[in-house]
Amino acid sequence: MEDDAPVIYGLEFQARSLTAQTAETDAIRFLVGTQSLKFDNQIHIIDFDDENNIINKNVLLHQAGEIWNIGASPADKEVLTTCYNKTCDSRVITSAAVWRMPSNWETGTQECPDDSGHNPQTLELLCDLEDGGNSNAACVLWEPMGDGKRVISLADNYVFLWDLQESSTQATVSGTAMLEGKGQLKFTSGKWSPHHNCSQLATASDTAIRGWDLRTMSQIYCIENAHGQLVRDLDFNPNKQYYLASCGDDCKVKFWDVRNIQEPVKTLEEHSHWVWSVRYNHSHDQLVLTASSDSRLILSNMVSISSEPFGHLVDDEDLSEGEDNFQDEKGKEPLKDSVVSTYEEHEDSVYAAEWSSADPWLFASLSYDGRLVINRVPRNLKYQILL
Repeated sequence: MEDDAPVIYGLEFQARSLTAQTAETDAIRFLVGTQSLKFDNQIHIIDFDDENNIINKNVLLHQAGEIWNIGASPADKEVLTTCYNKTCDSRVITSAAVWRMPSNWETGTQECPDDSGHNPQTLELLCDLEDGGNSNAACVLWEPMGDGKRVISLADNYVFLWDLQESSTQATVSGTAMLEGKGQLKFTSGKWSPHHNCSQLATASDTAIRGWDLRTMSQIYCIENAHGQLVRDLDFNPNKQYYLASCGDDCKVKFWDVRNIQEPVKTLEEHSHWVWSVRYNHSHDQLVLTASSDSRLILSNMVSISSEPFGHLVDDEDLSEGEDNFQDEKGKEPLKDSVVSTYEEHEDSVYAAEWSSADPWLFASLSYDGRLVINRVPRNLKYQILL
């Protein structure tokens, strides 16, 4: 099998939530949450063996309800969060909780010829992220690169900052903020910035993107009509502290410098339907994944707005200090942005795409029909970036 060939895995259930297991930096591992109305929902632990190009799976039961969002602790491999549907006073609400995998999960339902003989183990509930009201959780965000003790939940029009204590079995609210204004104010998604000592948050609600200072729990910027329709997802550039990517139902992907929010720095219009997910590569920020209801996943090389516009690292300060530092770059044009590859292995809306936390050249995508596809950055581009 050639090195760049995709590897496909079918979950047998509909699914829309995917995360890399952030704390696992040796094995290539992804977690997927299912959305089944008839059966117990599950977390599928997907291990990719890249030497043999095969997927091994383990299944854990998540009996609480259909999973809309999943997040992995940056510090503890066995701890995760989900947002899931549950019925409360005959209303369906979306709750959030912190869970632990059973310590012996790896001896569980490894993919084997006779999978039917296994009874999957169940996730252990550590604590609910309940805010007292019946608000609907949109997502839970772990503090990037943190010790696994702080999470944010976005629920309806509230931001809750939580401290997790007693090995994540207790959660206390340490800060709240609220969306104010007219109309249907409801968070769709958010991203905790890895920059500024992790003191900033970006949120999407309707067509707007807002920035928040978590020290004061106050709004610091607002891009009113960031997209023509609903904003679906956000991601921070891991190497450029003011750069933020967004995508939405106007089929566009936009890149922002939050110091100057009048106009996006760049707009991509490669998708033909809603764009659900945008993800920067953690190491090489010119590589950007986008996933859409057009059933396609697109890998773009956004080199002109990356930390390596000339093919190597350039500091913001260098650029602003003018020509003196730039003897080498005279006459050199920044490299051109391009679509690297369009992946068509999905036949349904692609709701999520994530880079591996163990291998910077590998990524997974998930479509609603439960198809998970693992792909690699094309080798020629990989060597171009490295050499």
